[in-house]
Amino acid sequence: MAQDSVARIQLIFADEGTFHSVTVSLPADRVEEYDRLVDLLREEPSVTRQLYVDMKRLVSASIVEE
Repeated sequence: MAQDSVARIQLIFADEGTFHSVTVSLPADRVEEYDRLVDLLREEPSVTRQLYVDMKRLVSASIVEE
């Protein structure tokens, strides 16, 4: 069985003047379907089922290049 391709996404959050970075793995085929990562994080059911993102604290979302 072939393993599904994943994209690593770095999320940066602001919390009372402090910044926190988290890297998550998401299905690469879903990432490619969206022009903006923020739309993927808000709207994609396969992502929202496994990951909660506090949009009020999200500062940046970017693909981690390997």
